[in-house]
Amino acid sequence: MSRRRKKQEEHVNLERWLVSYADFITLLFAFFVVMYSISSVNEGKYRVLSDTLNNVFPSRPSSATPIEFDNALQEQPSMAKDLDFIDIPIPENDNNLTPPENPELETLSQEISKAVQPLINDDLINIKKTDFWLEIEIKSSILFGSGDARLSEDAEDVLASIASLIKDYPNDVQVEGFTDNVPIKTKFFPSNWELSSSRAASVVHLFEEEGIDPKRMQAIGYGEHRPRAENTTKEGRNTNRRVNLVILGQGDQRQLMQQRNQSLRQLPQTPQQQIDIIEPSQNFNPVFEIQ
Repeated sequence: MSRRRKKQEEHVNLERWLVSYADFITLLFAFFVVMYSISSVNEGKYRVLSDTLNNVFPSRPSSATPIEFDNALQEQPSMAKDLDFIDIPIPENDNNLTPPENPELETLSQEISKAVQPLINDDLINIKKTDFWLEIEIKSSILFGSGDARLSEDAEDVLASIASLIKDYPNDVQVEGFTDNVPIKTKFFPSNWELSSSRAASVVHLFEEEGIDPKRMQAIGYGEHRPRAENTTKEGRNTNRRVNLVILGQGDQRQLMQQRNQSLRQLPQTPQQQIDIIEPSQNFNPVFEIQ
């Protein structure tokens, strides 16, 4: 019987991991050596490179000091200083505007006062001149009927005489309509806004017919929101129902208008008085119908 050779058992090497570990450590060491060599600056070579660049670009400052970016950004001049900007003045609500020279306002004040002196004596027209505008306040009782926006014949004569005096001047004319706080609600005037605006427009239409350039005029309705007196009394409501002709002086028109609006905010708003209003008759025909 033949003998079977006994299979030789293979030797298991338990230290093979050391080879892979040694390779890993070698690679890691090489990596850090490369990183250190990159981060180190050879000052001698740096100076040679810097001198070479200075010779090629002589306008550059010669310095081996690294640039500090924070300081460089702070010390750079702003580009806005080198650019040309158009300085556009922004209108402000300044109560201390420098009064412009407006000799025509004094002349108009005297001429209009002379033309309507009887109405001034009856306290139906008040004329007030400031450094910025000439204000002619006309009580609505001599211009319109109750709840009406049509000018009476007497009112047309008075306004025509005023228009003949101001049409030859270049000043802008602002026509302002005001009411009291008695509510109105009719077919043509749903509120005091429409009534005051329509009355101001009626005066503007007449002035245009009298030869005043329409580009010079504005029609503004303030309703009951710019009172001159308290609406708690009959006299106060009569005072608040008015039309103002404001002849603006020379200067910045926006500033003048802002100054004018500021001057109208004098009295606090008063509660509405519930007073019966007579509806206009069927034949009532305003200057224009509110849609």
